[in-house]
Amino acid sequence: MNLLSKLQTVDILAIGVHPDDVELSCSGTLLAHIKRGYSVGLLDLTLGELGTRGNAALRTEEAMQAAEKLGASFRIQLDLPDGFFEWSYSEIIKIISVVREAKPKLVFTNALSDRHPDHGRAAKLTADALFYSGLQKIVTLDSNGESQIRWRPEKLLHYIQDHQLKADIVFDITDYMDQKIEIIKCFKSQFYDPNSKELNSPISGEDFFEYLKAKAKIYGRSIQVRYAEGFNTTGPYEVKDLMH
Repeated sequence: MNLLSKLQTVDILAIGVHPDDVELSCSGTLLAHIKRGYSVGLLDLTLGELGTRGNAALRTEEAMQAAEKLGASFRIQLDLPDGFFEWSYSEIIKIISVVREAKPKLVFTNALSDRHPDHGRAAKLTADALFYSGLQKIVTLDSNGESQIRWRPEKLLHYIQDHQLKADIVFDITDYMDQKIEIIKCFKSQFYDPNSKELNSPISGEDFFEYLKAKAKIYGRSIQVRYAEGFNTTGPYEVKDLMH
């Protein structure tokens, strides 16, 4: 069995509706936290089968390579229909089962609003699933058929994706920008290839990685560092020490 497919307890769970959402949007932050000793798990809600380029099987292969390069403890992929997932018991319960097994303290998920309609819808779906995961009367079973205990993460942060949203939290990724780019390049089916016969997409242009760095520079400038990633909250969150 692929070790990445084995669910385990982690400090941080990063969720994306498409297989490359996490890497594009918050992998620098994840790398920094892994370096500090925190464990990270990844959850893809869909296989990205409606993507302009590539296909579900290829994107899964790329996703597992990226997870390994990131240093993730696991990468779980659900089978929600790309583009057509719904707010429903059957789909929310799948997310709850992963959350209760992984027991993360912090969760990252899709942008609150974005160019791609899946992103905002996934943000709502995930946030609701995290709330319901804390309700004792919602019963889920683990892989052994035993009841899972209720679990609600302490914090939820929405990473920023295509739209340049105003960030509530900005995290310095200067030391990890180059590594982030190398991880993103694992999804080579999605990016510029002069020999590709597939249609162009918003991320397949030759200058896409220049844009990605420029965006990180804009968030970095707001806190006087070279590169940063931005996040939104629906907070508020208690802060124990205003100096940190």
